Amino acid sequence: MPRQQVLYYAAAGTTAIAGIIHLILALDEPKFGLNSDTLFLVGGAAQIFWIVPMIKKWGTPWYIIGISGTAAFVAIWTITRMQDNPITGRAGSVNQNGIIVEAMQLAFIGLVISILAYEKRRITNVK
Repeated sequence: MPRQQVLYYAAAGTTAIAGIIHLILALDEPKFGLNSDTLFLVGGAAQIFWIVPMIKKWGTPWYIIGISGTAAFVAIWTITRMQDNPITGRAGSVNQNGIIVEAMQLAFIGLVISILAYEKRRITNVK
């Protein structure tokens, strides 16, 4: 397997892990409220779906959408951990699942940025 191919599989793996944990949180024991459970369900499903664009190398528009959606998830998590935040009005707890999900999401963003840089360099070198 070519070295750069590992980036695509690693990105797919990180989004898969984050998506699976989101789905487990939404379906296992609905305890976060309808809004949060719905966000986890829809977002987790989208993250699982995002395995396909990464492995099939669907291209820059898909990668940018993936980064944007994942960055939105990171931003929501970060904001909801702040005291008196505009979303929940209180600081949420930080737990093991949250740390794992955020680490996977940040890794996904970094990996996809690396993929974009690799593809841009490859296209530039071909011309």
